[in-house]
Amino acid sequence: MEVKYCKDSRVIRTSRIFPNDVNNHNTLFGGRLMSHLDQVASTSAARHSRCECVTASTDSVDFLHPVRTTDAVCFESYVTWTGSSSMEVFVKIIAEDLKSGKCKIAATALLTFVALDQNKCPTTVPRVIPETEEERKLHETAPDRARIRKKRKQKSKELAEFLTTNYPWEQLN
Repeated sequence: MEVKYCKDSRVIRTSRIFPNDVNNHNTLFGGRLMSHLDQVASTSAARHSRCECVTASTDSVDFLHPVRTTDAVCFESYVTWTGSSSMEVFVKIIAEDLKSGKCKIAATALLTFVALDQNKCPTTVPRVIPETEEERKLHETAPDRARIRKKRKQKSKELAEFLTTNYPWEQLN
């Protein structure tokens, strides 16, 4: 079976924060941050698998510190763990104060992608080998997250079966 290193899927993207990127608190819109992180994470998944990939889940996005217009924001992503056709991708978001140079972890995220073949069916992906301490920690703890993810998906399916597809205005009577 083919194997790759975490570093083989690493993507780094740095952007300035401008006034049109912020909310009424003068901090980066959460949705804008999430759009950037999905882009870098999907690139990591495609780089690892060399296939078309789809987002299966966004397990978590933890906002730890606000990102301001005086900051640059760096998104770093890489594949941390793989199943047969799925890949867990970690995204670390670092805010850098451009005046002081001080950096802080602004957010972290974990997403799952599935690799697809030319017929849009799930296809096997290479195993991933961690090298750094950070990569090893994420890799070692990934099976627990995968179990939790599987349980959460089942609960979501059960809830979806209960939910109605009626338009809200049809339920008013």
